[in-house]
Amino acid sequence: MRPLNAEGQDAAHNQQIATKQDIIDIGSRLELFVDPFIINKLINTRRQMHKPIREKPALYFDKEWEGKFSGYVTVLKDTSLYRMYYRGLPVAGRDGGTAEVTAYAESVDGIHWEKPSLGLFKVMNSLENNVVLANTPPFSHNFSPFIDTRPGVPADERYKALGGTEASGLVAFVSADGLEWRKLREEPVLTDGMFDSQNVAFWSEHEGRYICYFRTWTGKGYNGFRSISRATSTDFITWSDATPMAFGDTPFEHLYTNATQPYFRAPHIYLALPNRFFPDKAAFEESEASSLVDNPNYRIASSDAVLMSSRGGTLYDRSFMEAFIPPGPEDRDWVSRNNMPAWGIVPGNDRELFIYRLGHYAQASSHLIRYRLRLDGFVSVRAPYSGGEMITRPFRFKGSELYLNFATSAAGSIKVELQDVSGLPIPGFSLEDAVEMAGDQIKNAVRWKSQKQLESLMGQPVRMRVVMKDADLYSFQFGDEEL
Repeated sequence: MRPLNAEGQDAAHNQQIATKQDIIDIGSRLELFVDPFIINKLINTRRQMHKPIREKPALYFDKEWEGKFSGYVTVLKDTSLYRMYYRGLPVAGRDGGTAEVTAYAESVDGIHWEKPSLGLFKVMNSLENNVVLANTPPFSHNFSPFIDTRPGVPADERYKALGGTEASGLVAFVSADGLEWRKLREEPVLTDGMFDSQNVAFWSEHEGRYICYFRTWTGKGYNGFRSISRATSTDFITWSDATPMAFGDTPFEHLYTNATQPYFRAPHIYLALPNRFFPDKAAFEESEASSLVDNPNYRIASSDAVLMSSRGGTLYDRSFMEAFIPPGPEDRDWVSRNNMPAWGIVPGNDRELFIYRLGHYAQASSHLIRYRLRLDGFVSVRAPYSGGEMITRPFRFKGSELYLNFATSAAGSIKVELQDVSGLPIPGFSLEDAVEMAGDQIKNAVRWKSQKQLESLMGQPVRMRVVMKDADLYSFQFGDEEL
């Protein structure tokens, strides 16, 4: 009689029908649970989204050339320096107007920011300013830089950016130092979009090309819902046609920005923090809102931030429709076009990452707020006190160690079993052999009493079974000790 696995399926038959398409090669990459990709079964567990913790304002837009309508912020971690770019605009006007500038700030810790006097452009009759782009409308409207990590990129093009409107198209800029910028060419590189938002690009290690995510609408012109399309390029000059992004079986919502980027610890996973916009939903009556915002065009509407993810291609996973960052308790964040996340999820310290978002938009107190979140802490697999488990899809790995990012209560625990592709425990790596873990660790090596080495399983398809009690599992990764 052939053996049966825990679900009563014919294990030998499962072994026979397993194909290459069924088995994921994860190598030594970090795997998150922002989507259900790696998960085969959840038993009395669930995926739980976690909300970032709000900290103090990181930066006030208080210079004369900045002001109430500053926005479309980019935050980059450049080796030991944090760089911030944003639109400075003291008065509302037409998109791409002459009053718009691109301002710059920097920080050594991502918490305390300075605005250096760069002397690059004369603004308001003075060179004493932090402006890196001016007098070039409409590009400062939504100038969005990134650090180009493509192998072999020329040193004088290490920083790249896109900016522009529907009328101009998106024009490419390059820089050697992130401060002095020049056009890569005069003609736009992308023209098939509305672009009335923050349009972002990056080099994708995962797809081996540049990716741009930009504003389009679901209807013709400015009709339907604000949405997102993408295009790709191998040289940052010639781009593919625009392709609308899909959102699975979820309703359309106005997504004002997209803030899509490779997660710095797992670049094969793109994380997006769109500003979700409700143009006709107001928290206050007109008379109340007028006490907060003097410009009538920015009183009615509300917005928050949501979490989406993608593994490349034209599909976003929207597992969680709830707000990732809600407006919060301040009345001034419940008016139009507030709460817009910056493009940039950046490392903060050994245990946390930083996220930034706009506050008090269209108001004299306009500023950028910093949030903190556990590393990989966007979504966990959560087990209650009664216990539960997660079983992965079959995968191949590389490495001599298995590391977990997890947190338990004092009563909680986590144990790991490795199974063959049919779901049978692998001798030496069974649940009975597993060493129980408890605590709150970003990177903790899994151990088995048998002391068998993981190298013996490298290249073989395996499943991982995680048995948990009152615990959160945030991520896992195979690798070597120096990882």
